[in-house]
Amino acid sequence: MTGGGSLLKRFMRSRAAGAAASGAIAFYIRLVEATSSSRFIGREHADALLNSDKGFILAFWHSRLLMAASLRGETDRTVKMLISTHRDGEIIARAVKGFGIEMIRGSAADPKKPEKNKSGAPAILAMMEALETGAIVGMTPDGPRGPAETAKIGAIKLAARTGAPILAGAYSASRGRRLQTWDRFLLAAPFSRLTFAARPAIHVERNADADGLEAYRRRLESELKEAARIADEAAGRSN
Repeated sequence: MTGGGSLLKRFMRSRAAGAAASGAIAFYIRLVEATSSSRFIGREHADALLNSDKGFILAFWHSRLLMAASLRGETDRTVKMLISTHRDGEIIARAVKGFGIEMIRGSAADPKKPEKNKSGAPAILAMMEALETGAIVGMTPDGPRGPAETAKIGAIKLAARTGAPILAGAYSASRGRRLQTWDRFLLAAPFSRLTFAARPAIHVERNADADGLEAYRRRLESELKEAARIADEAAGRSN
C-alpha cells in the first residue's frame, strides 16, 4: 500500500499530471464562457486605456483569477501575466497559453526566506520591458501567498517606475462556489451570469515617496474590493 501511495504521489507531481490539469482548467474556462452570459460594468475605464498605445497594469484578486483569461478577446494587444515559479504557476501558465496570454515567471520576495526569492528581479525587468512596448501586464496583488485581499506594494512600485496606469478589476458569477483555499477561490459554474467590473485607472506619481506609495497601495486595495463588490452585486452573489 505504501509503495502504491508513493507511486500515486510521484504521478501527481509529474509533467503528465500537470499537463492533464492544465488541459482540464482550459476546457473548464471555455465551458463556462460558452454556456454563460456576460456583462461588463465600467467598460469605459478599460476602453480609455485600450484606446491608448500605452501599456498598463491589470490588477485583480487571486480569488478572481479563473475567468480572467476569457477577457483576452477584448484586445489584440500583447497580454502578459505574472505567474509564480512554483508548480501551480506552471499549471496555470499552460492552461491559459491557448488563450493567447504570455507568461512572466517570478515570485514576490518573502522577507522571511530571502534565499528563496525566485526570479524576482528578472520578473520585474520583464514586466517593465513589456509595459514599455505597450503590452498589458496582469498581476494579482495578494498572490500567490496572501493574505487574501491585501494588496502588496509591488504593482504600485512597478507603476511608479514605468508611469503605467493600473486598472483594478474583478469578475463574479451567479453560479459557482468559493473553495476552501487561502483566498476562497471563486469557481464559476457553467450556465452562469458572468459579470466583469473595472474601476477608474490609478495613475501613480513617479516621484512618490514611501508615504505616497503606501497611500496608492491602500487606494488599489480599496478599488479592488469595490470592483469585487460591484461584480458580486450585479451577479447576485452574496459571498
